[in-house]
Amino acid sequence: MIDKEALVAYFSNDKFATEVVGIMVERVEEDLVICRLALNDSHRNAQGAVMGGVTFTLGDFAFAVFANRHEISTVSLSASISYLGVAKGGELIATVTPIKEGRSVKTAEVAIRDELGNAVAHMVMNGFCQKR
Repeated sequence: MIDKEALVAYFSNDKFATEVVGIMVERVEEDLVICRLALNDSHRNAQGAVMGGVTFTLGDFAFAVFANRHEISTVSLSASISYLGVAKGGELIATVTPIKEGRSVKTAEVAIRDELGNAVAHMVMNGFCQKR
């Protein structure tokens, strides 16, 4: 069983993602992690769109929560992001689902949408894991 409170407490130490950017862990299950970000003006670029780095940070953080949900220390090996569209709503939601979880490498898909359902980005990430 996954202890969401312990996981949220552990990731509260990721000050950039949780305090500076404002990402929150919403849901943690065996095959699903969802993180949310309420957007504000500090997340926007000069054109008024959400900065690509904000979107990437949300996806990277959500993958980290997913990859470490069983108290296994995981570090990213690679990340690929495709930006699909502009967020039209006031929130971004990252949904992580596994592609393959081996003994030492985990690979997952991260879909990032706004709360209106608009596709914003698609990521594929993998990480190397070892017991903490």
